[in-house]
Amino acid sequence: MISYACTVCSYGYHPLKGDPESGVLPGTPFEDLPDDWRCPWCGATKAQFVPEKDGQSDLLRGNP
Repeated sequence: MISYACTVCSYGYHPLKGDPESGVLPGTPFEDLPDDWRCPWCGATKAQFVPEKDGQSDLLRGNP
């Protein structure tokens, strides 16, 4: 699964982890996130995320 990075704050969304604090279950692809989902760090919209080239998100690198 492809990870996505926020272009505003560098938060990484990884589908295998999801975003449980926002009600997004692990295994949820980025494309399936609700339209009103926002970056949990800075509030950026989905449109402000880009696919990560290395496939790893900040969450997997140990950044919460």
